[in-house]
Parts: sequence; structure tokens; C-alpha cells
Amino acid sequence: MSILRLAIPSPLRRLFDYHCPEGIDPLSLKPGIRVLAPFGNREVIGILVEVAQSSEFDHNKLKSASQILDDTPPLPAHLFKLARWSASYYQHPEGDALQQALPVLLRKGQACEYQHETLWRAAEGACLSAIKSNAKRQLEALQLLLDHPQGISGDAFRAEGGQTATLKTLQEKQLAESFKREHKQHTGPILHESPLPLNDEQDNCVKQIAQFDGFNACLLEGVTGSGKTEVYLQAIEKVINEGKQALVLVPEIGLTPQTVARFQQRFNVPIVALHSNLTDRQRLDAWLQAREGIARIIIGTRSAIFTPMKAPGIIIIDEEHDASFKQQDGFRYSARDLAVVRARSEEIPIVLGSATPSLETLQNAIEDRYHWLKLTQRAGNSSPPEFRLLDIRQENLSDGLSPQLILNIKKHLESGTQVLVFLNRRGFSPTLTCHDCGWIADCTRCDAHMTLHQRPAHLHCHHCDKQAAIPHRCPECNSDQLQPVGVGTERSEQALQKLFPNFPVIRVDRDSTQRKNAMQEIMNQVNSGDPCILVGTQMLAKGHHFPRVTLVAIINADSGLFSADFRGMERTAQLILQVAGRAGRADHAGTVMMQTYHADHPTLQTLVQHGYSAFAQEELHNRKMAQLPPFTHYALLRAETTQNGRAESFLSAIRQQLEDDMLLPQDAHWIGPFPAPMEKRAGMHRAQLMIYAQNRKALHQLLANLCWYLEQNKESRKVRWSIDVDPADTF
Repeated sequence: MSILRLAIPSPLRRLFDYHCPEGIDPLSLKPGIRVLAPFGNREVIGILVEVAQSSEFDHNKLKSASQILDDTPPLPAHLFKLARWSASYYQHPEGDALQQALPVLLRKGQACEYQHETLWRAAEGACLSAIKSNAKRQLEALQLLLDHPQGISGDAFRAEGGQTATLKTLQEKQLAESFKREHKQHTGPILHESPLPLNDEQDNCVKQIAQFDGFNACLLEGVTGSGKTEVYLQAIEKVINEGKQALVLVPEIGLTPQTVARFQQRFNVPIVALHSNLTDRQRLDAWLQAREGIARIIIGTRSAIFTPMKAPGIIIIDEEHDASFKQQDGFRYSARDLAVVRARSEEIPIVLGSATPSLETLQNAIEDRYHWLKLTQRAGNSSPPEFRLLDIRQENLSDGLSPQLILNIKKHLESGTQVLVFLNRRGFSPTLTCHDCGWIADCTRCDAHMTLHQRPAHLHCHHCDKQAAIPHRCPECNSDQLQPVGVGTERSEQALQKLFPNFPVIRVDRDSTQRKNAMQEIMNQVNSGDPCILVGTQMLAKGHHFPRVTLVAIINADSGLFSADFRGMERTAQLILQVAGRAGRADHAGTVMMQTYHADHPTLQTLVQHGYSAFAQEELHNRKMAQLPPFTHYALLRAETTQNGRAESFLSAIRQQLEDDMLLPQDAHWIGPFPAPMEKRAGMHRAQLMIYAQNRKALHQLLANLCWYLEQNKESRKVRWSIDVDPADTF
């Protein structure tokens, strides 16, 4: 007897056995199809993994699946295999991982087809005289079909007052028929505009990428403004000319419209975008266009990595160093790393581009695992910006701005150019304090202060999203001497408006860009070229082209220099140089002014005097000495619970029990447990145990045993635990 082995979306790391529905030949079913099956007291959408001939359970106790939802698997076989492999690698339940690889509507059981995919039309030779005169609904329905010889969708038919049952009746009388909409492939020229002329370095990069045959991973390291995007465009042009498709991943939703616009300006082929701001219906339609080869270029954020392509040609990861390519909760996969695995399985090249490559990618290039292409000069007539460190020790700051910085902002505005002020902190100020007793507005659910916002006025925890009204008096001493401490983007915006009332001050952060199209409107205003001040967070650091910005002011260059996370220095260096790269990208020379209390800090000195490559070499040396990634592989076992101390004691007991019950694989080690850097977050007390090994296989052997042990352990049901493989941070 054949058994359907399904991956069910549940926390359990196992497959579930079912009988096949009556009347279905189980041998005709292909792995990857969706199956509706009973699970507990509800029905869920499972994914068929295999058809087995036996089960370890009593056949009489097995339930039957309710319905087969697909004739063919939504995902091609190699992406189905990739999703299964990623579940194993990232130690995540397979059923949930396979669901995450599908668009939301497919997870809900809807048909794997376009909206309005099925159309209705009158059958050949159908006429009104074939219907009795008193069957008014049928007469009206047939007349409607006759009025739409190209077909009408069911939704449109119902909008005209028709009923689906009437269509079925006409179909039974052979007066109406349904058919699938035809999706035509693009024909004609593929370009809207001619490619830009390349300098020698760009030309060399395009030629080398064009020569790649089959799988090749390539790091494209280019200074900001060096024309990496033009290299992408011309590499994709070759792929499109060969009748293939390109997948382009970008780190932020905010970059997607800008990237799509740039690609649409160049290419005369269907281009789709995939990101979380789309409706579920829009996302499925775009996904289907990619799967069927209609969309030739697919641009998306992290989750687009599982989007199928009918004729894969190239994968491009822009800003590959960005931490947002790593999912931080649930299915904690890295889209960048999975993209390399996918490119290998599809036997196509992959280009990882960045001005500040991650140290993992850089080490792969150093060890010749990746081809290493470099763009060392800016495109066109632009030159690298000049860096200046402003030592603000003993300076009298005005809302975080030094007199020298204010003077330089004025100078650039009066010369008719634009200024970018970078402060990676939302809100008006980081917190509110009482001047009399020292009370600080802390979040009751996190080990963090509440951020003060003024528009609208409230206190807001950016970690758990708790919000509260601003108190009029101190809750400790009843004093009315409550004062904001520190500077956020709102406060900087307000201060700059007072200092420069004749120039627009445009704030760019998550709060100011929530409204639909808000980011695009801001970009349009900036690109008009009129003098203005942009003030914002790291949203401004990623991939934007501001040709009129000649001064970049970094308000606090010290944030991140003393992070508890070993990646803190790397992230700080990347952020500084990415922000700095917005200056002087056209004909105007650029200047970067960095306010710091640590002007003699070796990291800042290295970045300013020698650039990112010198910093990266030093940091790689330090990582090697400390046996940290990329020279070792590690994972975090995280635990959280509502009781203080319980998560840490749970992890201690797990470590002790495992050390007693089994031998550690060779070269596998533990560190901890210890409280998370932010021990309390969203009302949960958190702890973590670090597991590392120089050999990746040894690490995953231990993690597999650990997962099995935790699922059997009764205590593990009293805490929320998770495993994060190759974590992007330790917070």
C-alpha cells in the first residue's frame, strides 16, 4: 500500500504519513505538489515529499489526505530540493521551510494560476435562439459572452450581474466554454536605450562575467560610484539576448522601486518586482510570470530567492554585505548564501556586488573560491570624497552639531548643492529623563530606554513597539523638569530647520516613509537638484544616487566602535563608507565630515587614510587570531521565557545533559550559556549558547543531535527555543 509522506507546517522536525485520497493513483503524484490533509482538529496544506511503500505506524491509524491540489509541483525540482536542503542546513522544520518558499496564496490553497486566468466565451455557433425565451438569466449571460468574444473573467462576469451557476448551465448546453488566458512571450528589441560607455575596469568586468560558462561565483568589489549597476545591466543584456532570465536581489524594499525604474529605463522586456509591499495577488502573478519565463528580469528582496525561473541565466546580489539578506526570526536563512547554492544547482553565474564586501565573501575571494573583480575608480568625471574627522571633545554642540560642521553645511548650501546629514537614530531623542532625580523613561518590557518622538508626540520602544504617552511630571519625584537626552533624526531636522530656514530639510527614516510612494516623492524632490538638506538613518546609505550632494555629515561616527558583537567594527566601517559614498558622485567634488569623540581610534584612522580594503585585511587578521568567522563556523541556541533566569538555567541543563550523554564531535565546542546582550526584550528573558567548530560538518552533526534531543526533552516545551545557524548578529 502506497503512503503519502507530507511536510506539514508545524514546529515538529519530521514528516507525516497519510493514505492517498480515494480514486487517486499515488504513483502518478510528483514530489512537491500541495496536498490538503487533516492535522489535529483542522485541515492544513502539506507538501508531498515522497510516495512510500510502508510506514512505521499502524496503517489502520493513518488518516487519509483530503484533496490533491496540484497536477504538477508549483516549484521546479531543483528549487524544491533547495528548500529541503535549506531546512536541513538552518535546522528548521521542513514543512514550514517549504511553505516559506511558496507565495502566500499558494500556502492558503488557492489555485496556482493568474488572477482571471480562466476566461469564459460563447461556444462556436452559439446563438440566443437556442435558449427558451423565459430563461432570462441564461439569455443575459449568453449575450454578455457574445459581447466579449476575447473572453471575460468570472469576476468581471459577476460584476455585470451574472452568476457562476448560469455559466455552468450554458456550458452543459454546449453554449459556453472556459479556456485559459494566453500569455505571450516578449518579442522585438530588448533595449529602450543604448548602454553607457564603460571605462577600462568596467569593460573588463563585463567581459569576464560574459565568459563565465556554467556556475561561477564572482565578487564585484567596486568603490561607491564606480558604476557597478552599469556592469549589472550590461551583464544582464547578454543573458537576455540568449533568451534567459536574470534574478536581482536588493537588500531593502526602499531600493526596489529605484532599481526597477533604472532597469525599465534600459530594458524593453517584462520586469517584475517581488517584495512585501505587494498584495498577495500581485506577488503570485509576478511569481508566475517568472516561473513561465514571461518576466525576463526579476527584482526582489530576500524572499525572492525561491522565485522559479523557466530559463535561469544569472543571479545578482546587490549590496551583498547587507545584514537584511539574513532572516532574523522564524526560518533564519541567508538569501545571499542560498543564492550561491542555487546558482550552483542551476549552473549559472552569480555576481555579489558591494563597495564594502562582507568579510566572509572577501575571504572566499582571497582563497580563490570566488572570482574577484575590482572597480577602483569612480565612473565618469567624479572623484572620491575627501574625509575629515571632526574631534568634538570639549566642543559646544548645538543639538548634536558642532560649529565647524554648521559652517560647512552653510557653505555647501550657499554654493547651490545639497547636504546629507546622517544619524542612525530615529525619533526626537533616545530617551526622556528627569533633571531633578535622574529618572529615565525605560521600557517595562525590554532592557532599553523609550525613544521620545514629537510627531506625533509619544514615547516609543523600537524593540518591542510598546508606545506610551509623554508624562507631564516625573513618576518618581513629581518634578516637571523632564528633558530629552541625546539627538534623533526628528531633533536634527528641527535644529537644521531653525539654522537654515531658507532651505528645505527632508527627513528620511522609517517614520517619514511609511506612506505609500513617500520614498519616491522624496527622491523626486532631491533629484530636482535644488539645494536642500537630507537628514536620515541608514535608509540613505544603500544604493541611492544623489548627484548634487557634495557634503555628507556623519553626526556620530563612534556608534558601533565599541559593540559587544564581534561584527560591530565591520558593520560600522561598512555603514560609514556606504554613507560617505553618497558624496561627490557627479561633477561636484565631495566632502565627508565625521564628528567623533575618538578621532585617534585605529579603525577610523584606517578607514579615512587607507580605505576599506586595509581595514578588512586588519579585521580578517584579528578574526583569524580569535578563531571567529569566517575562520570558524558557529550557531546560536537561543532560549527565552517569561521568567527571569529560567532561559539561562535551561540552556545550562541542556549543555550538561548533552556532555554527559554523548561525545562532542571532534573540533566542536560550546561557549556559555550567557544572557543575551539585551537580556529582556518584549517581556521575554533571553539567553543563548554559542556552538562553534572549524569543520562545518562537525557543527551540523552536533546541531542535528541537539534538535533531536530538544524535541524529546520535556523542559524544552516550557521555553521558546530556536537555533540560528551563521547568525548575522548576537543580539
